[in-house]
Amino acid sequence: MQNNTSRKRNTPRSAGPKAPARQSSSKGRQGGSGKTYERRSAGSGRYFSDKQYKKKNSPAKAPKTEDDGLVRLNKFVANSGVCSRREADKYIEAGLVTVNGKIVTELGTRVSPTDDIRFSGERLKGEKKVYLLMNKPKNFVTTTSDPHAERTVMDLISTELCKERVFPVGRLDKATTGVLMFTNDGALAEKLTHPSYRVKKIYYVTLDKNLKKADFDAVLEGITLDDGPIAADSLSYVNGVQSEVGIEIHSGRNRIVRRIFEHLGYRVKKLDRVYFAGLTKKNLRRGQWRFLTEEEINHLMMGAFD
Repeated sequence: MQNNTSRKRNTPRSAGPKAPARQSSSKGRQGGSGKTYERRSAGSGRYFSDKQYKKKNSPAKAPKTEDDGLVRLNKFVANSGVCSRREADKYIEAGLVTVNGKIVTELGTRVSPTDDIRFSGERLKGEKKVYLLMNKPKNFVTTTSDPHAERTVMDLISTELCKERVFPVGRLDKATTGVLMFTNDGALAEKLTHPSYRVKKIYYVTLDKNLKKADFDAVLEGITLDDGPIAADSLSYVNGVQSEVGIEIHSGRNRIVRRIFEHLGYRVKKLDRVYFAGLTKKNLRRGQWRFLTEEEINHLMMGAFD
């Protein structure tokens, strides 16, 4: 995809003098049984023995946890391929998860892999982690189940080739096509969908009319939607056609690309995600999927989301 006109949003860097490091003064004293040393923390006026000083100024240690083989309930549920860990918290609070026949709603509960853990009555078991990539077609709903949906993305995944239960990572709306990942790894799914990780996404957008220069600039500089401000990281016309643009964005807010252009008075005719966390739909026809390669999985595990 060649871009004749492309711009990236400027991101100002914070600059300023560094705060001076705090210093501590030391003072030696002679004790009856030999030399001991006492130190005074800057500004405190108090003296401490070496042992007290080291204890006071050493970094806090992480609390010890007993290696008893127990895991958090939400992690077990997520790793069983039902959902992400955040979604597991909601299901637990809603009373949909039982442990050894009892409903558990307390977050932070730890369980043993040998416990009888059920979600909506169905027993869960740990599964090997699998990672899939799909070129999502139009008119398929991104969900694991929806009684009102005629077709879901799960209908496209062969249970013969992928026996593990997987779920979509994030969401593409029914009319949007392109890169969609699936996994049963709740921890990785959490990272790929959480805003703090700023996962890179690129969309190819076809509009109902040419994008004006003023609106082009506004998308980069930032606009305010009902749920807050938003700005694209990069924007370009595609092959000089001003009704077709490529937009790079890190936000995962619901229908964010469509809402950006609708806010400015445009209708999105086609929306295709061509890039997600370093993954593309190369060599995948619409509706096809494949397992990720070891190299792709390793990049995701290392947090190489760009």
